[in-house]
Amino acid sequence: MLSDLQTRTMLSLQAAMNAKVDPNWVAARYPYMRAVVIEAAEAIEHHGWKWWKKQEKDLPQLQMELIDIWHFLLSEILLNEEGSESAALHRLTALLRSIEASQQVDFDGKQYKISSMDLLAQLELLIALSAARKIELSVFSAIMRNCEMSWTDLYCQYVGKNVLNFFRQDHGYQDGSYQKMWNGREDNEYLVEVMATLDPSDTEYKDKLYSALRTHYPN
Repeated sequence: MLSDLQTRTMLSLQAAMNAKVDPNWVAARYPYMRAVVIEAAEAIEHHGWKWWKKQEKDLPQLQMELIDIWHFLLSEILLNEEGSESAALHRLTALLRSIEASQQVDFDGKQYKISSMDLLAQLELLIALSAARKIELSVFSAIMRNCEMSWTDLYCQYVGKNVLNFFRQDHGYQDGSYQKMWNGREDNEYLVEVMATLDPSDTEYKDKLYSALRTHYPN
């Protein structure tokens, strides 16, 4: 499970990213749960669902979709608390603590036992709940397990993607001057390499990650 530091770090990063996209993001009240619906549908595509043709599950892409979904879930929690990170922390902590006790979800007049559902059914349930503007982290947690992703994995990948996004913005991503290829390799490759050398429980994890990217970035 996530530590208090990890939870606070992610909420802070998400609030900052939302503000970077639109300083008035709270007032704008963007439909973050609609974005969850779309990302979960894309996850189904990466899993494969067509019974009339052979398809292979793309686990790395599935995990990437979960990171995107988590961005929007955090945004919705923050939005519900009018952008207050402290209030969002209290709410998210409560949601995380309720996961183990919520192995059954009541929705639309039906009861769903999450552990007895396969990954596709869990993704469909996530879509239905999200379309109804409901956050059920027990469903999201079950999907993570079926995608071979721990909460530590989620934290590392989430922070990594956010830090890289901020790094790109700070180094000319909007005006086109940013270099995505660093000495013949994509910036994503450097990100993965640097993440493997750092301790995600370090209180300065995100700052060290940013500094390491700056060290590798070509002048």
